[in-house]
Amino acid sequence: MGPVSGQPAKNERVAFVTGKLAEFSLRRTLDGLGSAASIDPTVAVLPISVAALMTPPWVAAHLKLAEPHDRVVLPGHCRGDLAAVEEAAGAPAVLGPKDLRDLPAWLLHGTLPAADRGPPEGYGAHSIEILAEINHANRLTPEALLASAERYRKDGADVIDLGCEPGTIWRGLGDAVRRLRDAGFRVSADTVEPEEIQIAARAGAELILSVSGAAIDVARDLGCDVVVIPDRPSSLDGLDESVAKLKAWGVRFRIDPVLEPIGFGFAASLGRFLDVRRRFSEAEILMGVGNLTELTDADSAGINVLLAGFCEEIGIRSVLTTQVIPWARTSVKELDLARRLVHHAVKNRALPKHVEEGLLLLRDGRAGEHGAEVLVRLALELKDPSVRIFAEGGLIHAMSSRFHLTGADPFEVFEEMAARDPEILRDPSHVFYLGFEMQKALTALTLGKEYRQDEGLRWGFLTREEAGHVKRRRKPGEAGP
Repeated sequence: MGPVSGQPAKNERVAFVTGKLAEFSLRRTLDGLGSAASIDPTVAVLPISVAALMTPPWVAAHLKLAEPHDRVVLPGHCRGDLAAVEEAAGAPAVLGPKDLRDLPAWLLHGTLPAADRGPPEGYGAHSIEILAEINHANRLTPEALLASAERYRKDGADVIDLGCEPGTIWRGLGDAVRRLRDAGFRVSADTVEPEEIQIAARAGAELILSVSGAAIDVARDLGCDVVVIPDRPSSLDGLDESVAKLKAWGVRFRIDPVLEPIGFGFAASLGRFLDVRRRFSEAEILMGVGNLTELTDADSAGINVLLAGFCEEIGIRSVLTTQVIPWARTSVKELDLARRLVHHAVKNRALPKHVEEGLLLLRDGRAGEHGAEVLVRLALELKDPSVRIFAEGGLIHAMSSRFHLTGADPFEVFEEMAARDPEILRDPSHVFYLGFEMQKALTALTLGKEYRQDEGLRWGFLTREEAGHVKRRRKPGEAGP
């Protein structure tokens, strides 16, 4: 039932559950909202320092609300069945954001960071097919070839491309094609040698890369798709004639105007892709992205996203990638994520921003800070010798009930910690833990990443989750903080 006409709507009574360390920040955040959120907030501080360590059963056992509430909000890290909390509170329980700094946006607009809220509705569709080339495939054992193909497929490859070596004939190419097809792979062959082209086609390859006017006749009776390239690099010479022949013969084809490296006609080559789209409006086009990712001193993820966006906008539906050079060794996975991001952006006319955190490898989507005032207040409220570490303002902050230290050099910070509290040195595993955490903090400061103690740094899809110091030291079967 809504409010009686002429009477103001009643604010929702909401209890925010937190730990001791976050109490000050939570109260200040809620006070800063004023009446904008249309709630009457209550802060329920439970007997634990770090709110992220709460579990729903533990919260249910310790939560005592003096008055009825309409809703209970728990920190986003508190995973598990909330039924026990709802029973104890006598009100619905929900998870708020993992980070307190996201609370205003969540209360006012119902929005969360991409990592917390999940993908938009319908996200994940794509229109670009990924061909993943296994370079020097002829040098691999059958077992190694299958293992490479399986890794590529797991990372998102649609077609496994067998890279052949120019100037030689790989007699085992047909066996390799059949072996992969028998294992359920779609297969293409990357060769300009007419004999290898025929071997691959007879064995069941669905696509041949590539033919030009000089060898166009070999494509006539292959029975599979071909990629057609211009007769002369850095031009579109001969392409009209080759396309006309392929159409006359009924051969399905994709056009590759050839992407050039930076300094060797990169900009002009992008122009050729646009020219091909204008001249052959309905033709399928393929782009080989390796000339940029493999031949540029830059991490490949950003380059792959940029090229995928170009492809999505002009209707290029096939990309060929390699991942040989170390900085491009995850290109298949990057393209798999990139094609979904750019498809979402183009289809919905939405910026490709705050959607796909899996591609934020080097830096985070947000590296917010608590602020000096909050850290000082936290340090004053600590009642135990356990060390808390923060990385803010270009400095590592280490605090306990016995000290509050800051510094840019983790070695100096640790030496000072040991001088203030010699007990720190008694447990080798704890010494290792503190060094490990301070190194993560220093890495976060260096890259502008967000650091949270006892959690792994976020490296997009490369992130390695950590069990955390507390969970590692918890006894088997122990469920609570």
